[in-house]
Amino acid sequence: MPSFDTVSEANMVDVKNAIDQTNKVVTNRFDLKGTSAKVEQKDRELTIYGDSEFHLDQVRTELTMTLAKRNVDVRFLDLGKVDKIGGDKVKQVIKVKNGIESDDAKKIVKAIKESKLKVQGSIQGDAVRVTGAKRDDLQAAMAMLRKEIKDLPLEFNNFRD
Repeated sequence: MPSFDTVSEANMVDVKNAIDQTNKVVTNRFDLKGTSAKVEQKDRELTIYGDSEFHLDQVRTELTMTLAKRNVDVRFLDLGKVDKIGGDKVKQVIKVKNGIESDDAKKIVKAIKESKLKVQGSIQGDAVRVTGAKRDDLQAAMAMLRKEIKDLPLEFNNFRD
């Protein structure tokens, strides 16, 4: 029976490359030269450092623009609060989301049921598997999910005939 998986995963290689590119740009920018502005990564957690909130905003903007150029959806980023770390220096922790949370998965399955397409959705851990009798129905389900679920960066993989 044909099926595909609906997932929400950021390409971490592109995220790492975007961080490296952002750090290069920040060290060469005139308004940020000689400051402690930088981005660090630990697994799925990014930390932005700056001498002031203005510097922090500049680095965050540069990071999101670089991620967008590398086709990494910025909806994967979960911005934390800005913390002071001594003196005027500040930092912000940004988490990179991975997987579909259970509430969002239920919303996807509900949208599939309400669409009246001849497909079924089932939650498989942090992904939603959609199965149907015909390939055309699955492609229609993909188009419907792209249109209906706008707050999640969805990808479709593991397509099987």
